[in-house]
Formats: sequence, structure tokens, C-alpha cells
Amino acid sequence: MSKLKKKEYEEELEALQVELNQMERWLQASGQRILVLVEGRDTAGKGGAINAISERLNPRQCRVVALSKPSEREQGQWYFQRYLEHLPAAGEIALFDRSWYNRAGVEKVMGFCTPAQTAAFLKQAPILEKQLVDDGILLFKYWLAVDQEEQEKRFAERAKDPLKRWKLSPIDLKAREKYADYGKARDEMMAATHSKHAPWTIVDFNSQKRGRLNLIRDFLDRLPDSKVPDVKVVFPALKGKPGVENYAGPVKPIKGKYS
Repeated sequence: MSKLKKKEYEEELEALQVELNQMERWLQASGQRILVLVEGRDTAGKGGAINAISERLNPRQCRVVALSKPSEREQGQWYFQRYLEHLPAAGEIALFDRSWYNRAGVEKVMGFCTPAQTAAFLKQAPILEKQLVDDGILLFKYWLAVDQEEQEKRFAERAKDPLKRWKLSPIDLKAREKYADYGKARDEMMAATHSKHAPWTIVDFNSQKRGRLNLIRDFLDRLPDSKVPDVKVVFPALKGKPGVENYAGPVKPIKGKYS
């Protein structure tokens, strides 16, 4: 597969982001709710995919949910409880960077939960998702697929790049040795939770740019007709001369290096 050129990628992404903005206007007009769960191995590109969707949307309507490990109190709650408070309200889209499926993935593989807890989760998740869909939420579940060779390249890139090193954790280093275990856990998870009302969609993310474009295109194509009339904004002419920022008080603007 030939490498996708940066200019071509940016042009395609911009066109998709225009459609995402149309979707957002439809959300506001219709009061619909959208929930997108983005799952995958470490380095698959979950954060980049979510950013490609959200970066041009209104943050008051589009919320990104990336929860840290549960607190001591949260560990004593019903497993799904801390996720449910982040569900979208009318006119919103919520993008989950990992979700309750942690229980069937990293928690299972790394031994952070018991087999009984995993089994209970796999029974409860489809029931919960059916309730969400029955209540009108549009639910999308994406798995970003990446081969181990490509995963290793991305781990190495993170280790070298000081701007990406924060993405590496001790768990990531341990997980490198469990590639096959994660694959087995994924297959068991999908067998139990892939349903007509809440299906899984697998997207090839060995090329992150192509993966982002394919994911967004699939997402938009599966939405109901989300077109709403464009609202033209007309600015009347200003009266008088344009204002200038003058500071009469004690606080003055800085004279910065780049002024």
C-alpha cells in the first residue's frame, strides 16, 4: 500500500470535518445523542482518531472521555457506574478513549480483575448497551487494529520523542509481551458483545492516517440523514471607527519575545 501524502490526507480530512460540523448542527437541532467507544491495543491510534473527529467541533457539544484508573471509592462501585455519568445528553456526542471494555481487555490480560468479574461483565455489557440503544442513544463501537511489528515501531517512537513519552507507562511495557493474549481477549470480548443493536467495527490502523479517514467515513455513513439547512450569518456594517484596545488601568500587556 502506497503511503498517503500529507496534503492528500489533510484535504480528505478537512472534507470529512465539514460533514462532522453538519452532523453537529443536526445534533443540536434534533436533540439526538451519540456515543462512540474507541478501543484497541496500545499505540493503535485511539487518541489521534478521536482528535480528528473532535478538533473542529464545539467542545460544549462534543466531549472526550478518557478516564484514569479507578479510585478506591470507584473500585467499590458497580463496574459501569463511573462511565455512565459521562453519557451524552441531548444534542451531544461523547467520544470514549477506552471505555467499560477495559474489563474485557487490559484488566483481564494484566490480571487486574478476576475471571468471575470478566464473565459477569461479558453478560452485563450487552444488556446495558441494549438499554442505551432502546433509550435512543446512537452507539458506535470501534476497534483499531494494529500488527505487532507496527506496534513495536510506535513504542520506539514514543520512547525517543519527548513530546510522546508521557504516553508510555509501566503497563505498556509489560503489555508488549502479551500481544497474543490481548488478541485472544479481544476475540472473546467480541464474541460475547457483538450484537445487532451494538455491533463492533474493526478498522485497520496500521496506517493511522488511512485509519482515521476510514473510521470517520464509516461513522458518517451510518448516521441517519443529518442534513440541516445552513444558516447564513450577516454582519451589519459597524457604526463609527473600529475600536482599539486601550488600557487606562494599572495592568498593561506584556512585551513578549514574539511581539
